[in-house]
Amino acid sequence: MTHRIKKVVVLGSGIMGSGISCHLANVGLEVLMLDLASKDAKDINQIANTALNNAIKAKPAPLYLDSFAKNITTGNFEQDMHKISEADWIIEVVVERLDIKQKIYEQVETYRKKGTIVSSNTSGIPIGMMAEGRSDDFKANFLGTHFFNPPRYLKLLEIIPSKYTDPNITQFMMEFGQNILGKRTVLCKDTPAFIGNRVGVMAMAKIFELTEKYQLSIEDVDKLTGAAIARPNTGTFRLADLVGLDTASKVILGIKENCKDDSEAQKLVVPDYIDFLLKIIGLATRPKKVFMKKPTKRMRKENRSSKD
Repeated sequence: MTHRIKKVVVLGSGIMGSGISCHLANVGLEVLMLDLASKDAKDINQIANTALNNAIKAKPAPLYLDSFAKNITTGNFEQDMHKISEADWIIEVVVERLDIKQKIYEQVETYRKKGTIVSSNTSGIPIGMMAEGRSDDFKANFLGTHFFNPPRYLKLLEIIPSKYTDPNITQFMMEFGQNILGKRTVLCKDTPAFIGNRVGVMAMAKIFELTEKYQLSIEDVDKLTGAAIARPNTGTFRLADLVGLDTASKVILGIKENCKDDSEAQKLVVPDYIDFLLKIIGLATRPKKVFMKKPTKRMRKENRSSKD
């Protein structure tokens, strides 16, 4: 089976969606990045446009050259979803919720042409679960393509087929990711959180727990869990900020929910102080009112800022 990818539709323009769009533009692909329609009648594509403009200004730069942004056009789910019929590859990068992703796939199946590759950048939801209810052709051409943030710079690209995925599609994406996107592709089994996040998020959750247990400061934890132990300079908490506290929380809970037989996974919790920060911006993982018993200096500062 021969495939050729020239046109890509990216569904979602958040940090990962815009970052992936920029990297696809870097290698000369024609990219259409879609997101929710804005209520602002003057610019119905405001959400996607703002995300693209922010990405162009970001450091480290997601584009090789600013001029490569011309390879990216923007749109919205309401008016432009039919344009996916022209795509060779459709990659979903929306919020880490199975119900929302499945609603997106219903729309995708309405407009995609038969044989079009569809993938998800999910951080940990099993691919087979997302494919449930879809047609045989959709399932055969559907897989996980998990980039890591920032997509231009991090080499790892996890390729995750489900039991339904055509092996030819899997092999093609392994080669495309390596030869065209410049990634180190790794074939993963369709297990919750795959490889990188199954290891990394488990470690992150444990460090969250120990931070509270020993009343450590965020600054000290990042020093102890960064370059000092041959890990990225970000350390644990700056890394959590980079990937998004909401995403980290959803992956933690997803591992716990989908790994019933893993005794260590069943011990995972989203700590109160993380949920407190998510509550401030309306993204709390649980509705109960939670506060840190002994907030760190940074937590107190952020709490004061939220009230100003």
